[in-house]
Amino acid sequence: MAKEQIYIANLDIDVIRKDIKNMHLAVYPPTGRIRLAAPTRTDDEVIRLFAISKLAWIKRQIKNFKSQARETPRDFVSGESHYFQGRRYLINVIEHDGRNKVEIKNHKEINLFVKTGTSKPEKAKVFKEWYRKELKAQIPEIIKKWENVMGVKAHAWGVKHMRTKWGTCNTIEKRIWINLELAKKPKNCLEYIIVHELVHLLERSHNERFIALMNKFMPKWRAHRDELNKLPVSHTDWGY
Repeated sequence: MAKEQIYIANLDIDVIRKDIKNMHLAVYPPTGRIRLAAPTRTDDEVIRLFAISKLAWIKRQIKNFKSQARETPRDFVSGESHYFQGRRYLINVIEHDGRNKVEIKNHKEINLFVKTGTSKPEKAKVFKEWYRKELKAQIPEIIKKWENVMGVKAHAWGVKHMRTKWGTCNTIEKRIWINLELAKKPKNCLEYIIVHELVHLLERSHNERFIALMNKFMPKWRAHRDELNKLPVSHTDWGY
């Protein structure tokens, strides 16, 4: 699979040549990274003309992503808003002598218990590990459900901090990874990403067959994708 880049109308477009039948164009949030997949032997000028024909669409997608809401950096102080499973909460920072922990108080508030003098990075770490624990608690049931529907089996899965993707799939080892940021998003968005990665066990590429399988297993996947891409994203850029 060869990778190159072309420059058209002040836009950098990544070109990936691989064993597919048709060209595919995608623009990824949050910054509008552009990727054009083309059959291996496609003439350079054909690729260039295809990209030019899609310029208006590309620019619309980039404009939409740039207007997407962004979360400001978190300070982990009382009254600050944080997201969990698509819901906005206000946190109460409570200093005590016990262990650091996070507890949901009600549908509007989350208590962050920390030892006196805990630094902002330490508070952030406590919150991050709570997110990790909560996300890991959701994933097994969703994976099992969709493995049964699709007739596939993921040999392993994990959660990690990723800068540019909501999820990834190693099709050789049959291992999927889920972005920790999905702990903040609605459960249907998490489920969409898991389905997306499991479908890669049936089709590695984002081609017509992949789309057909997504349509078969999750007919409303585009709505879930659009919802995910319209939600506020972290001040650190994320995309899928």
